[in-house]
Amino acid sequence: MSYGISILVSGEYALFTRPEMKAERVSYDVITPSAARGILEAIYWHPGLLWRIDKITVLNEIVFDSIRRNELGSKIPPRNVKQAIDGSDIDLHQYIQDDRQQRASLLLRNVSYIIDAHFDVHTEKIEQDQDEEGLSKEEITKKFYNIFLRRARKGQCYHQAYFGCREFPAFYELIEEGAERPQSFYINEASHDLGWMLWDIEYKETPQEFTPRFFRAEMKNGVINVPQEVSL
Repeated sequence: MSYGISILVSGEYALFTRPEMKAERVSYDVITPSAARGILEAIYWHPGLLWRIDKITVLNEIVFDSIRRNELGSKIPPRNVKQAIDGSDIDLHQYIQDDRQQRASLLLRNVSYIIDAHFDVHTEKIEQDQDEEGLSKEEITKKFYNIFLRRARKGQCYHQAYFGCREFPAFYELIEEGAERPQSFYINEASHDLGWMLWDIEYKETPQEFTPRFFRAEMKNGVINVPQEVSL
C-alpha cells in the first residue's frame, strides 16, 4: 500500500518571501517546499512524523501583483517577555500608531498547486506515546496515514493554512488515489528555470544554529521535482 498523498491548494494571494530581499517583500515565483510542508502540518502534525515534499505542480499562470501594507516596524524583545514571565511589570503591547511602517510587497495572485508528498516516521520520538505503545513502525505509519486521510476528507486543520503570510489563507482539498488531476498551465513548457529557492531550514537548539538550505528549482511541464536531501 502506498502512503503518498496529494492535495490541491489554492488561494487569492501568496507571498513566499525571498530571504535575499531586505525591507521590501518580494515573493518567489512559486510555493517553496517549506511552505508546502507547513500546509501539510496544519492539516496533521505529530512529533514522530516528518513530511517530505516529492513534487509541486503549478496549475495557474504565475502572475505578480504589487501592494502596499502597513506593518509594525519592530518586535517585542525576548528579554521583555522573559522579564514578564518572571513577574516584572513589563508592557508587552505593541501600538501600531507609534510604530507603523508602510512597505511594498510583490506577491502572487490567484495561485493553485498540487502538492505530492509522503512522510517518514521516527519511532524514537513516539516511544513514550501510550497510543502507539506496542505498535510496529508499519502499523504506526498506516495509522498516521489514515488519520491524515480522515482529516483531509473533512477539511480539518489545526490552524488555518496559509501561503507564506497568515493574511493569505490557503484552501485545500484531498486528491484521492486514482482521481483525475487538474492540468498545469505550463503543461507544454519543457523547462523553466526558477533559480535558487529555499528548500527548508535546519532547526537546532538555538536560533543562531538555524541553517537555511537552498536548491536549484526547475519546472518541467509545470512540475517541480523536489530533492529529498540538500547539502550546504
